Amino acid sequence: MDLWHEDRLLIDGELVAAEGGATYPSINPATGEEVASAADASLADTERAIAAARRAFDESGWATDVELRKRCLRQLHEGFVKEQENLRPLMIAEVGVPEMLTHGPGLDVPVSMVEWYANLLDTYEFTEDLGQAESMGRVSHRWVEKEPVGVVSCIVPYNYPFQISIAKIVPALAAGCTVILKAPPQTPLTTAAIGRVIHDHTDIPPGVINVLTSSDVEVGKALVDDRRVDMVSFTGSTPAGRAIMAAASPTVKKVFLELGGKSAFVVMDDCDMDIAAMLASFTICSHAGQGCAITSRVLVPESKKDEAAEKIAAMLASVPYGDPTDPGTMMGPLITEEQRAKVDGYVQRAVAAGSKVAQGGKPVDGPGFFYEPTLLVDVDPDDAVAQEEVFGPVLALLTYTDDDDAVAIANNSEFGLSGTVLGTDQDRATEIARRLRVGTVSINGGMWYGPDAPFGGYKQSGIGREMGVAGLEEYLESKTLATPVE
Repeated sequence: MDLWHEDRLLIDGELVAAEGGATYPSINPATGEEVASAADASLADTERAIAAARRAFDESGWATDVELRKRCLRQLHEGFVKEQENLRPLMIAEVGVPEMLTHGPGLDVPVSMVEWYANLLDTYEFTEDLGQAESMGRVSHRWVEKEPVGVVSCIVPYNYPFQISIAKIVPALAAGCTVILKAPPQTPLTTAAIGRVIHDHTDIPPGVINVLTSSDVEVGKALVDDRRVDMVSFTGSTPAGRAIMAAASPTVKKVFLELGGKSAFVVMDDCDMDIAAMLASFTICSHAGQGCAITSRVLVPESKKDEAAEKIAAMLASVPYGDPTDPGTMMGPLITEEQRAKVDGYVQRAVAAGSKVAQGGKPVDGPGFFYEPTLLVDVDPDDAVAQEEVFGPVLALLTYTDDDDAVAIANNSEFGLSGTVLGTDQDRATEIARRLRVGTVSINGGMWYGPDAPFGGYKQSGIGREMGVAGLEEYLESKTLATPVE
C-alpha cells in the first residue's frame, strides 16, 4: 500500500533531502516490513537547522509578532485537519498504534491542541503591571514582560510521536520561540509529515521551525550541546533525561524533561473488582503498554488478592490484539524486536525472582513484534518489574493492608508521573489521590488528559509541565522593568 508520507527534512523553510541523499527504512512493527524510507539527517544538516533557527529568532519578527503567530497556528490547525485522514493510516502503519487510539491522543486530540494554543494567544497577557513602589526614596513604576526563551530543541520518543511533537512545538511557537524538532529514529515518517504540513499549509517564516529525521544518535547530542540552542525539551527515558541534564549544564540551558513512570492503580477495598479488572487491563494494554503514564502496578487489598488476580487474568486473556488497522483491535505490537526482547527479559527475571505468571508472559508467534497481555502476581514491591519502566503490556499485582500502606507502596518509586484511584467512596478516593506524589491522577474513571491540562511528573519523572497555560510558560522568560515616576 502506497501511504501518503514525507521523506524530506524541513530546513530553513524548504523541504530538502538529507546530505548525500541518505535515507533509512521505517519499519511497520505489526508486520516487520518496510513502510517507506525517511531522510537520514547528518551533522551537517543539523548545523544548517540550528543556524536557521538562530537566525530566525534573532533577525525575524517571529519573537515579537503575536498576531503573526496566531495566524500561522490557525493555518497549521487547518492544515492538520485537511491532512488528518492521510496522517491516520501513516501513523497506524509506522507506530503500530491501533486505529481507536488515533481518535484520541494519537492524532485527533493533538490536532485540536493546535487550535487551543492559537485561541490562548487571544487572551494571554504577555505583560503584567506591578504598579508603583517606593525604594530608597524613589518611586518607580514596574512591570513584567514575558519573552520567548529563544531557540528550542524538541526531541520526541516513538510511542506517541505526533502528540508529543505537537505538545512541544506548538506552545514553543506560540511563545515566540524558534524550533528544531527531532523525530524519533523508530517513527520518523509521522514527524516528517508535520514538516510537510507546515511547509504546504502555513506562512510560518523560514527557519522558525525545522524538522529533522535521523538514525544517528549524534544528531540528538548536537541539538543538546550547541551553544546557539537556548532550551531542550525532551520526552523519553529517565536515563536519557539525566544525560541531557548533564550535557546541558556547561551552557546552563533550560531543560524541560518528561521522563519515565511506574504509575500505580490503587483499587480500594470498597471497589467493584469487575470494574477494576476491566480498567486496569484496558490501561496496561493501551498501545501495548508503551506509555509513560500507564498504570503498570495494580494495588489491591490483601483480602482481595485472589479475586483480583482471577478477574484481571481473565480480562487480559480476552483483550483483542493484532492488526492495528482493524477497528476492533485494542492492542497493537511493540515498536521493535529489541523492545519485545527487553519486555520479555523483565518478565523472565521477575519469575526467577519469585513472581508468578497468571496470564500471558511470552512473545506472540508470527509476524510483527507482539507480546501477550501479561499479569504477574506475588510480586515483591522492590523487584525490578515493580520499580522500573518496562514499557510493555505487563501488569504487576501488589497487595496492601490499609489506605496508608497503599499510599506508601504507590509512592515507593523513583518516578512520580501519574496514578489512578478507584473506589465507591469518592471523598476517600480523592484523599488518597492527593497523597500520591505524582503529576496527574484519575479518580474513579475521571479523565485528566486534554489540551488545557498540564502534564508532567514529580521526582525522576521529569521537570516542568507540558500542555495547558503551564506548557506555554515553559517556553517564556520573565523580564522585570522599572521607570521612575516623576
